[in-house]
Amino acid sequence: VQLVESGGGLVQAGGSLRLSCAVSGRTFSRYATGWFRQGPGPEREFVGGISWSGGSTYYVDAVKGRFTISRDNTKNTVYLQMNSLKPEDTAVYFCAAEPMDYSSDYVTYEYNYWGQGTQVTVSS
Repeated sequence: VQLVESGGGLVQAGGSLRLSCAVSGRTFSRYATGWFRQGPGPEREFVGGISWSGGSTYYVDAVKGRFTISRDNTKNTVYLQMNSLKPEDTAVYFCAAEPMDYSSDYVTYEYNYWGQGTQVTVSS
């Protein structure tokens, strides 16, 4: 499984960006996916996730109401729409994927497959 993020860049505070994560491999529709970010510190922060069907999503409080995760299983792609961006959102953003059983249609916090990351910089 390979994951490739795109869509990062430089944006002013209050602006928007949409990140994409293209996932190659079989049965993408059975992969839960998530987005993480890593700022200047050592910790990689979970931003949010989406279940394999897209029926469930989860967001951390810091981005709730501003970020939206969606997926298009026909295109093997997951998206992170980021609105009202703040300087503290500046980070390298990673997408991640985890194969799930058909009955396990929920957001997971543990992933074995990762993309290489894309830089998002929000200027004040």
